[in-house]
Amino acid sequence: MTSAPHQPRCRLVQAGAAFTGKQGLDYAVGISAERVGAAGIHLQLVTIPPLTKAKAHKHAAHETAIYALTGVSGCWFGDALEDHATVRPGDFFYIPAGVPHLPYNPSADEPCTALIARTDPNEQESVVLLPDLDAVRPDPFDKG
Repeated sequence: MTSAPHQPRCRLVQAGAAFTGKQGLDYAVGISAERVGAAGIHLQLVTIPPLTKAKAHKHAAHETAIYALTGVSGCWFGDALEDHATVRPGDFFYIPAGVPHLPYNPSADEPCTALIARTDPNEQESVVLLPDLDAVRPDPFDKG
């Protein structure tokens, strides 16, 4: 007797418990390989608390699409973090595979939240930290 081939199924899930990723930000995973068996996509919520900067990083071979929900964030990007974008609620922001970036929240009192989709169903596995770039951009909160 042979078993029937596995049929993909639609899945409805709630956001998973938040965790702190390698990048230093808090994520709540919705869709991933682990949670629903996704083969080519990952969908999660990110929260950047006020006056918080992530670690410089890139996603080795995976694209990222971001939709900003609340708050305003900044993001330095490029090989030497030479470019900058300000991302506001309602904005879409695209990060190609392999592009270094460093997001942050400049607000003193409002968290920033965004929906993030990546072409890596395992998300954290393709994160490459870039500690040499962390100091390229001064801390945006230093009143020094």
